Formats: sequence, structure tokens, C-alpha cells
Amino acid sequence: MVNTTSRREFVKKSGLGAVSVALVPSILKNMGASDRLRTAHIGVGNMGAEDLRDISSHPQVDVVALCDVDSKNLAAAHAKHPSAKTFSDYRIMLNELVNEIDAVIVSTPDHTHAPASMLAMKMSKPVYCQKPLTHYVSEARAMKKLAEEKGLVTQMGIQVHSFYDYKLATHLIQSGIIGKVHTVRAWSPKNWGYDGPEPEGSDPIPKSLDWNLWLGTSHERPFKSKMYHPGNWRKLVDYGCGTLGDMGVHIFDTPYNALALDVPVTVRNECREPNGYGYPEKNIVTYEFPGTDFTTETLTWIWYDGPGAPEMHEDLKLPGTESEMEASNQADSDNQSVKDKISLETKATNKGKLPEQGAMFIGEKGRLLLPHFMELPMKIVDGEYVDISKEIAAVEKAHNMGKPIRNYASEGPKHYHQFVDACLGKGECTAPFEYAARLTETILLGVIAGRFPNKTLHWDRSAAKFAEQEANQFLQSTYREF
Repeated sequence: MVNTTSRREFVKKSGLGAVSVALVPSILKNMGASDRLRTAHIGVGNMGAEDLRDISSHPQVDVVALCDVDSKNLAAAHAKHPSAKTFSDYRIMLNELVNEIDAVIVSTPDHTHAPASMLAMKMSKPVYCQKPLTHYVSEARAMKKLAEEKGLVTQMGIQVHSFYDYKLATHLIQSGIIGKVHTVRAWSPKNWGYDGPEPEGSDPIPKSLDWNLWLGTSHERPFKSKMYHPGNWRKLVDYGCGTLGDMGVHIFDTPYNALALDVPVTVRNECREPNGYGYPEKNIVTYEFPGTDFTTETLTWIWYDGPGAPEMHEDLKLPGTESEMEASNQADSDNQSVKDKISLETKATNKGKLPEQGAMFIGEKGRLLLPHFMELPMKIVDGEYVDISKEIAAVEKAHNMGKPIRNYASEGPKHYHQFVDACLGKGECTAPFEYAARLTETILLGVIAGRFPNKTLHWDRSAAKFAEQEANQFLQSTYREF
């Protein structure tokens, strides 16, 4: 390890500051099937530990470097990979091991995704980065541009992208099973928001945590126990992207991919007034997209998150729910609070309950319900479920899909192994930064709209800015030197 004083001096002298980064020539060779991939992992706790496990489960991977700002996380990872070198500062790791690393895995909180990934890509390293790809729209565009310029293998960490049910739903929608789609409704009742006050004062920093390195390029802030590390950073505007940036990426992914969408032209978020610290605990975000080959002239997309999501709507009504709908309407008329209203996901149907999380495609010839996750999509026409077994069989055969495997332990690594294989010259990634950056930009526009409750923002894709000038300040941020 490098102590704080010598580390800062090293970073300064080596030109590896947060803004000015030394360019390093590519050291990647043309890899054959017998070659091995040497990986470096930035962030090895929580989700990073899962990423490390699944990347290293590939038989042609050698883990050569581990980096984490928490020495407890680092020690746990090192115990499983004792031959790997350990670091607390990713900048020092990448500089010292530039000739010993073939690919970099970034599994940090959202605000560090772009700084770490960009440094690795400037060194011509393939990057696997967790979702959402970035914390700011400007970063997503910069990462996409650099990956394209250098021709790098890249992948965003949305493991379910490679799961059977999501690929099946994509092929079914594109086959026209419900005609052209005019609306998508997607939801998650998870609450990665914080409506409370900004905490006052500071708490002792745990001995295991390098708080300066955890903050990284974000603004300096005093440490508060249970507010940031290890888990609650997703709720806070300086570090995460709320529920939309967490579960939204997974649940948006299949409809976004299936409908071949680009970025929206307008976005509106119904939520509480911003407090400058935490994201709203409940959001209803409405996007308008330009049409594609699989949609009507325009597409409306409504996202619901937070306790009680989704809100009641005719588009989400399932077969066999008439009495429950009437009961909920009566509850509304009795002026019950939003949290007390009966939410759709608890209503019994003849196929079970509306999934706790999922998406509904509404098309010209019916609706397609896609639960999240590991459940088959279901078609609904005129208020009744329709047997689509023949359509599923045809899609499976046409795309050589095989049959579904309902085992996350075996299915989860596929997305990671796809990245490793692509780095070794065997195939391509299905969620490269070219795709991931557009999906992330869409997500982040909805997050920004939360700063302007109930106001429609107009997005200019070509200029990469809003017509509403006051919103443009949230597209990027000045990096702190650390």
C-alpha cells in the first residue's frame, strides 16, 4: 500500500490526477483461444465481490490485481485470490501494472464509474463496468466515444441482458406478436430515495476506510455513519442515481433493446421538490421517444418506483382482477393516503400476482407482460391471457435459443463470460458501451427531471442539451482533485 502523503505526491508527479490523465500505449496483443486474460478489479465489496467471483469463474482468467478503498473488502477478496496484488488507489494500480493487465472490471459506486473506466480505456484496456454506466450524461457520451475511437471491448453489468426470458421477449416483440407498440409501463417498488434531512456533523471514519479515496472526484463531505459506505450511497445525488439508476436499468433494458429505441425527446418526473441531497422516494417518470420500426409514430414510456409502485392504470389490469380494481377505486374515493392504497402488485389473478417488478408492452394487437425476472412473458388480448406456446417455439428455433434454465447461479456468469470471451477474440458483447451509453443517458435524463418536478423537459440529442437551460447544469460536474 502507498501512504496518503506519498500517494498524493505520486499521483501528482505521474500525471494521473482526476482531470489530467497520462495516455498509455496499448499493450494488448492478439489473443488466441489458448491465451489467458489478466484482470484488474476496482471495487471488490458487495456487488464487486459478485463481479470478481463471476469473472474469475471463467477458466481462462487470471486475477492479477485487486483494488478497494475499504481494507476489509480488500482482505476478503485477497484471501480468495492470494496471488493478486492489492491497492487502495485505482490510479496507482493501473499505472504500476499497465503492462500486467489485459482488462479492467469497475464495480464501484456510480460516481466513480467514469473516472476509473476512462483512465483504464485511455490505457487501451477493455472495461467491464457496472450499471448504470455513469453518474452524468456527459460521462456516458465520453465513454462511448473513447471506446469507439480505440476499438475496445466493453460491457455494462446488466447480467439479465443475457438471460433467456429477456432475449425471448425481445424476439417476440420484434416478430410483431402484439403489433407496433405505443406504450411501455415499467415499475419497481424499491426505494433507493431519501426524503429526510441532510445529516449534520460528522462521525469517526472507520479505520478500514479511506474516505478521501471513496469520495474520489465527488465534492468533499464529512463522513456520516450509515449514510454512504457501504450501502446507502444509491439514495444520494452526489454518488448514486436512485431507484431509476439501479433497478430501472435492468427493467428498462429489454423493452429499450426490443424496440430499438434511442434517447427520448421529452421527459417529465412527478415527484417531490428536490432537497439537493437525496433522491425522491417515489417517482413517476414519463418519456416520449421518436418512433422505430417496432413502435407507432411515437412511444410513451412511464416508469414508477417507490413504495406502492406501480400506480393503478387500465394498461396494467390483469385478467381476473375486476373486483380488486373496484375495491381499489373505492379506497381512492375514501381518501386513503398513497401508501395505504392497494397497489396492483398485491392483487390476485388467475396467473398469480402482477409481478413485484416488471414491464408491460402495450401494442396494437394486445399487451405483453414481462416479469422481472426468470419468468416467461405473457400475452393479454381483450382482457384474457392468450396461449403463445407456438410463437415461443418458433422463436426458440429461429434463434437457436434452447430452453430456459431457471438457475441464477449458472445463468448469472454468462454475461461476464461473454466479456471475457470477447476480449479473447471469441465473439462479441451484447451490452457494449455504444448501447449502454444510450440506455444510461435515457435513465439519467429521468433522474435530472426529478430536479424539476412536474415540468416537461425537452432533450436535443444532437446538441446534448435541454431546451430548458436551467437543467443543463446537471449534465456534468467538475471533478475534485484528490
